[in-house]
Amino acid sequence: MFDGQVGDKRHLRSMMTRQKLLEAAKEIFLEEGYQASVISQMIKRANIGYGTAYVHFKGKEDLLIVLMENVMEQFYEIAETSFFPKSKDEARQIINNQAKAFLIMAEAERNMLQVFEQAIGMSAVISEKWKAIRLKFTQRISKDIDYAQQKGLARTELNHELVAKGWFFTNEMYLWEIVRNEHQSSVEEIAQTITSVYVEGLYV
Repeated sequence: MFDGQVGDKRHLRSMMTRQKLLEAAKEIFLEEGYQASVISQMIKRANIGYGTAYVHFKGKEDLLIVLMENVMEQFYEIAETSFFPKSKDEARQIINNQAKAFLIMAEAERNMLQVFEQAIGMSAVISEKWKAIRLKFTQRISKDIDYAQQKGLARTELNHELVAKGWFFTNEMYLWEIVRNEHQSSVEEIAQTITSVYVEGLYV
């Protein structure tokens, strides 16, 4: 019993240390950008020992990957929206809401996404992580398209995996425009426009 309690306390302390380091890393990344950030700054900010820090993370790439997963999980929850439309109009409504929520999230997470964009361009490890995130999204979208095709709502001659990639890349392009403050139109207008083009091309 006593050993178990000690183990639980150690585990809790380890989790708290890890969280402190992630919070410190996020602050440093936002202040300095990816390139100028150094793990020693993060360890100092978290006020933990170097040895302890390196038990959890090998370097700043490791830290950023976890932060990336945390942020993108919010986006993925949007992609995971229940998708069982009974008509083209119902599909359009769900897809439009997803596209809008995705782009609103891009606005909300703009600062952190700016760090991710820098890192994707500089680190092969982070670039590979982004590809894995992208694949997770396209697989989910592909599943929804396949469902619509099976229900006779979408054109069956189209390859659902290719269509899914095209749809995600469209959303991703606007996500980066929002991150860079380059978008000329409102999120609502962008979502409505891309949804219309997508739905009219895919649905019958």
